[in-house]
Amino acid sequence: MDIPALSMALSQNQILNDVGIAMLSKNLDFMEDVGSGLVESIDAVSELSVNPNIGSNIDIRI
Repeated sequence: MDIPALSMALSQNQILNDVGIAMLSKNLDFMEDVGSGLVESIDAVSELSVNPNIGSNIDIRI
C-alpha cells in the first residue's frame, strides 16, 4: 500500500470538497440577494394594486 499516494489523494479530495462548499455558500448568498430583490419588486407591484391610479396618467404640456 502506497501511503504517500493515498495521503495525496485524500488531500486533493478534501480540497475539492472545500472548494465545492465555498461555491455553494457563495451561490446561496447570491440567491438570497436575488430573493430579497424579488420580494421588493413584488412589494412595489402590490402598491399599484392597492392604489391603481398611481402612474396611470401622464401630465404633458406643450
